[in-house]
Amino acid sequence: MTEKLPDFTKLSDRVSRVLGKNSNEFTLQGTNTYLIGTGSQRILLDTGEKPEYIPLLFNSIKQLGENINISDILITHWHNDHVGGVDGILLYIKENNLPIPVIHKKLCPKQDSPHHQTIFHQINDNQIFQTEGATLQTIYAPGHSEDHLGFYLKEENAIFTGDSVLGEGTTVFEDLTVYLDSLEKMKKFSPNMLYPGHGPTIKNGTEKIEEYIDHRMRRENQILEVFKKENRSLTPAEIVEIIYAKYPKSLWPAAERGIILHLIKLEKENKVYRVDNDSEDNVKQKWSLAKI
Repeated sequence: MTEKLPDFTKLSDRVSRVLGKNSNEFTLQGTNTYLIGTGSQRILLDTGEKPEYIPLLFNSIKQLGENINISDILITHWHNDHVGGVDGILLYIKENNLPIPVIHKKLCPKQDSPHHQTIFHQINDNQIFQTEGATLQTIYAPGHSEDHLGFYLKEENAIFTGDSVLGEGTTVFEDLTVYLDSLEKMKKFSPNMLYPGHGPTIKNGTEKIEEYIDHRMRRENQILEVFKKENRSLTPAEIVEIIYAKYPKSLWPAAERGIILHLIKLEKENKVYRVDNDSEDNVKQKWSLAKI
């Protein structure tokens, strides 16, 4: 059961969280969007996707003080629960004659809508964004998605992790090798605090990142042990049946996807191989332990 979070929370002198009003089994309490800075110009990191998020956001801004505006919007990645509120925010700003913010994102032509491609400004790795009371350094951290970004908050030695690290549970990823490299990259900042894309804030940030890395390496070792014990070729589903035997079967499809991504990583490292090299069906494909 997820921890209940208020719709609006002032987390520190320079960081406030506004929930995206889109709570479900994947987004936990909803997308965490953040207002960052101490002056009249604040940076908004990520947006919600539901219509009710828009009034919540601007009511939250009013709680921070008078004449506070959004100068910039930073988007961590293309998933709709993070980018879906952009148009609603811009419409509200236009209707209320407010200053128009600059919207920044690492462009992803395959996923960004044609409309958004015309209004988004490209973000580069290590790019710096500043406002009164806050300095943010971009961390290009793909894996969860190919365009995924984190942001290091210098004044607090903290990282806004997007969906690379969550406040509760673990996350999903598209490429495990790339994802682990991104976790190692964030770990080098030795953050005290993590502000995740979903779930509560995380103290002892470096330890949490290490925990995520260790979890994936333990799963990898489990897969290799299954191959050694069974001494036969296995499909991802058969591996799931063994490793997740004590878990509800409703979790098995998601677990199978994760196992496939682990197998692809192990294949790159020449630790396993596909029995049918001509098949592109990773689900039905049988895999075997490589002989070293």
